[in-house]
Amino acid sequence: MVGMEVAGQYSNIISARELGVVACTRCTQVWPAGTAVCSRCGSTIVARDAKSLQRVWALWIVGLMCYVPANLYPMLRTRTLLSVQEDTIVGGAVELMHHGAIGIALIILIASVVIPLGKFMAIAFLAISVTRPSSVSNHHRQILYEVVEYIGRWSMIDIFVVAIMSSLVQLNTLAAVNPGRASLFFALSVIFTMLSAQAYDSRMIWDVQAKQEGTTTDE
Repeated sequence: MVGMEVAGQYSNIISARELGVVACTRCTQVWPAGTAVCSRCGSTIVARDAKSLQRVWALWIVGLMCYVPANLYPMLRTRTLLSVQEDTIVGGAVELMHHGAIGIALIILIASVVIPLGKFMAIAFLAISVTRPSSVSNHHRQILYEVVEYIGRWSMIDIFVVAIMSSLVQLNTLAAVNPGRASLFFALSVIFTMLSAQAYDSRMIWDVQAKQEGTTTDE
């Protein structure tokens, strides 16, 4: 009963399109429908971004392509007087566990493996859900989108760790820590997935139900 009441509550929400207004996606200022340019920030105003999904999938694919070598190539290259050691993201986390730094290893695994993979799946789900009916409510999908937008920047923590270690551990011929090739691919992967999430027009989430109910009107 509670689930049905919640579903009914969100199904009665009136959209901005039904009210005859449209919001600027940059500064969030609300304008009457049909306004072409935002007078506050100067950006172009559109009720729906028709090419949003194309950009989402293009950036998503590039981000996924960069994420594969980011996990195959070494993230960190440690050179000492006697040896040279190269560690991947997972390999470096395992090495930290062996040295007793379990907390740091878990943070790196979550930020560099769990969160990026979760972002890929979440963005793909959101993009697919606006083209076909979904069992997940509009409200929950909107929350998922906001979560993806919020946590996206924290995926860079592995790059920050590598940058800090590279700047601190430079003992000339005795020891040195340098970023590996994976650091570039990982940074590119994070950037492209962030751009993919930002290219997503979340207003389309609420259009699926409107189309099913026959309430969508052409503007």
